[in-house]
Order: sequence, then structure tokens, then C-alpha cells
Amino acid sequence: MIFENSFIVAAAPDAAWKIILNVPEIAPCLPGANLTEQVDESTYKGNVSIKLGPVALTFNGTAQIIQRDDVEHAATVRANGSDSKGRGAAKAEARFKLLPDPRGTKVQVVTDLTLTGSVAQYGRGVGLIQSVAAGLIEQFEQRLNDRLGKVAESGNAPAAGGSTETSPPNAIGLGMFWRILVASVKNIFR
Repeated sequence: MIFENSFIVAAAPDAAWKIILNVPEIAPCLPGANLTEQVDESTYKGNVSIKLGPVALTFNGTAQIIQRDDVEHAATVRANGSDSKGRGAAKAEARFKLLPDPRGTKVQVVTDLTLTGSVAQYGRGVGLIQSVAAGLIEQFEQRLNDRLGKVAESGNAPAAGGSTETSPPNAIGLGMFWRILVASVKNIFR
């Protein structure tokens, strides 16, 4: 399934580009993400935990920046992972493009996601997956900009090395649950 999202980074495009490519620094901003190893300058290992009501999934895997255009501020990341309980796997390819925005930089993300195994049953509700993705992007945007605000207040630049922080477990909050419910009802009546 292919879906599009966007978010705002409160920084100019050149600065936002450096921030977005600093995976160890931004990983703690991604809900449920835990970076465990940096294999090389473009390959990372870790896990992502997602909880949707009673269903909790943890994917262990690898993400790699496979294309990078520093002039156009565009990149492609390929990620794959397997559920830790053997219920299936996920593969994704995400294309990022940074654009100037009055609030800083708009990051457009187009993701091609494939789920296999029993976890693929959750992919049947494309609208549900898209709503969850939109909620995760919204949380990421808030956490990233909060982090940038704290860095600006301290006068320090974001660290170039790895961060030992772990992102809080991802759970669907009441607001995100409401958006998913509304989107699901809209899809029924289409």
C-alpha cells in the first residue's frame, strides 16, 4: 500500500536536511522506535513497537538510506523487519523530499508498505493503516520540534553521534483513536 504524509521541521531546508539525516539524533522522536546499532553511515538496526488496542507488534529490522540527493534535499530509505513473535514481516520504502515552508521546512514522505504473514490482516484496512501512519507522523513532528526547541534553548547543535535515549512505547492516544474511528466510518460510507 502506498500512502503520503508530511510534517514541518522548524528549521530552514539546509539545517532541516542535516537534522533529518542524523538518524541517531532523531530516532528517539519516532514513536516506539529504538535504535540498537549503526552498521555504517547509511545503515541502522533497531526495532519499532506499535500497539493498536489489544494488538502489540514489535518489528526488529534494518533501515538503510539507499538514495540521497543533497542538492534537491531528497532521500529514499528502505526498511524491513520481522515481528518478534514470528507473526510476519514488514517492508517499506519511503521517499523524503524537503521543501521551503513559511514555518521552516515541509518534509513530504511517500511510503510504499508491504505486510506479510498474519500481520498482513491489519493491512486490509488501508484507511486504518494510513490513519495510524498519520498519527505517528504527527507525534514525530511534535517530538522533533520539541527536541529542536530544547537544543535551541541550550545553544547546542544536535549531536552528530548516537543518542542513547529510547522513544516511549507507541500507543494510540485518545485523539489519534478518534481520528482512526472517524476515518473508518467515512470509509464505510464511501
